[in-house]
Amino acid sequence: MTAAMEHPAKPAARSEVSGLLSVNNVEVVFNDVILVLRGVSLEVPQGKITALLGANGAGKSTTLKAIAGLLRTEDGEITRGNLTYEGRDVTHTAPDRKVRDGIFLVMEGRGIIQDMTIRDNLRLGAFTRKGADVEAEIEEVYRFFPRLKERKGLAGYLSGGEQQMLAIGRAMMAKPKLIMMDEPSMGLSPLLVKEVFGIIRRLNEELGISILLVEQNANMALKVADYGYIMENGKIVLDGTAAELAQNEDVKEFYLGGGERRSFHNVKSFRRRKRWL
Repeated sequence: MTAAMEHPAKPAARSEVSGLLSVNNVEVVFNDVILVLRGVSLEVPQGKITALLGANGAGKSTTLKAIAGLLRTEDGEITRGNLTYEGRDVTHTAPDRKVRDGIFLVMEGRGIIQDMTIRDNLRLGAFTRKGADVEAEIEEVYRFFPRLKERKGLAGYLSGGEQQMLAIGRAMMAKPKLIMMDEPSMGLSPLLVKEVFGIIRRLNEELGISILLVEQNANMALKVADYGYIMENGKIVLDGTAAELAQNEDVKEFYLGGGERRSFHNVKSFRRRKRWL
């Protein structure tokens, strides 16, 4: 690995992009005793796709919940560090306020209301926006997801891929500046995974929405992302442009090889590269 990757520095191109969200040395504790995030720092630039990769239990979903303000529902709290959004401290801002400010989380498992219709699920996404032309905006969602317009009845009868589309469409209804997506490919066929990631790219390119993407399908995530972070045991252990990470030999071995995932934790060559050592 080159010296630049031993001591990662942000590429010059990133400095030209204004920051939207910054996570600064955040620690998260659950039930007053369980330390889950251990000084996590990352940035999501305006108008870019940022990937957060790692194995199960690394702390990726907890990071998204901390940003969205949802830790209290699971007896968790931020005990150190801070979050800034558009230059403002939002560490302890209420979840509904964050949605109004433009931060929307598409949770793992989609979280749609299965006994409501597709249109009602979409209307729910706009509940914070009084005076919005909801019906016109639903038609805009249908432009991205024509399959949803064809489906009638309750959302619970949609396929897994269609439910994921509905969850993303509901996020669009909030008119967010930042969408956080937690495992959007989970449970989908390879063809649908490709379609969903194509939609993620379109949301970014056509609507200018910044995206923070948590995904175990590292190959697909790095294909659409501009920049990426790798998390292990509640810490960020490596970051770089998507191209740099895709060519990194350790990342190839542990995340892109298609074999059994292993941990970086016990690999001496990787431990020497950790920024906090």
